[in-house]
Amino acid sequence: MPTVLRKNGFRFHFYFADEFEPPHIHVEKGGNGCKFWLQPIGLSRNEGFKQHELNKIYHIIEENHGQLLAAWRTRFGHL
Repeated sequence: MPTVLRKNGFRFHFYFADEFEPPHIHVEKGGNGCKFWLQPIGLSRNEGFKQHELNKIYHIIEENHGQLLAAWRTRFGHL
């Protein structure tokens, strides 16, 4: 699972089997995890993060949206 970004202790990554879904990113920190859609940005699922952490993750995704989409395109060849 390639790591695309590390910021504020969060690890943003893909799974190799993700190519059959719309663009999204997985985020992990401290045993918690979530998945955000990238187009449009929105929470898909949450496993343990508190709301303020999800808000922080959302803003990191907004700030790095172009980089995350480019990484998706490079890895999976489509958006």
